[in-house]
Amino acid sequence: MSNPSPINRVLRSRDEARSSYDKMSGSYDWLAGFSEKKYKEMGLQTLDCQVEEWVLEVGCGTGQCLVALGEAVGRNGRVFGVDLSPGMLDVARSRLLKAGLEDLVDLTLGDATEMSYSDNSFDALFSSFTLELFDTPEIPVVLTECHRVLKPGGKLCIVSMAKKSRNSYMVRLYEWTQKNFTKYVDCRPIYVEQSISEGGFNIRSVNEMSMFGLPVDIVLAYKK
Repeated sequence: MSNPSPINRVLRSRDEARSSYDKMSGSYDWLAGFSEKKYKEMGLQTLDCQVEEWVLEVGCGTGQCLVALGEAVGRNGRVFGVDLSPGMLDVARSRLLKAGLEDLVDLTLGDATEMSYSDNSFDALFSSFTLELFDTPEIPVVLTECHRVLKPGGKLCIVSMAKKSRNSYMVRLYEWTQKNFTKYVDCRPIYVEQSISEGGFNIRSVNEMSMFGLPVDIVLAYKK
């Protein structure tokens, strides 16, 4: 299926992205965490992790979702989180320590385009407001890595800003801002469902929502 319009590029470097998130790590939950909270919680409900599962969160940030994942899998399960920013991981560690889950969650400083985990390691994978941060050619690379580390039949839930065939004025305005100020506005709407399907996953459900007039998709899929 051809897309009616291309998605914007994200042209800032990894070092620029890391520096930006390190600087905002202490205030990220105030800047974006609360506005994203509802969608993350719905994504976690959609993923529906079970006791004893091994779960990976890609782009775990300040660890908001790691606590919920840890509580879901219990002491016989295991949760892993990977993020590019040391500052964000420091906040996540503090959050896990406060929740008494520091021995249940393993945090890794790394890049989702080349993860250090072994093939077929996880029962489930979660990622929220992360896939749209990657440059357009990197999105299939990230999804290939997600496919690689999931077990056969493993489930994947992606929460992301979504680009539609017909975009509203708010989406066009947002895309214009991101295109012209890409070093400061790094995320943008992407074709979420199509990207996941082309990554080798079977789509199970798509929940279309809106955040400040911007489409958000919550997609549940399984590894073929």
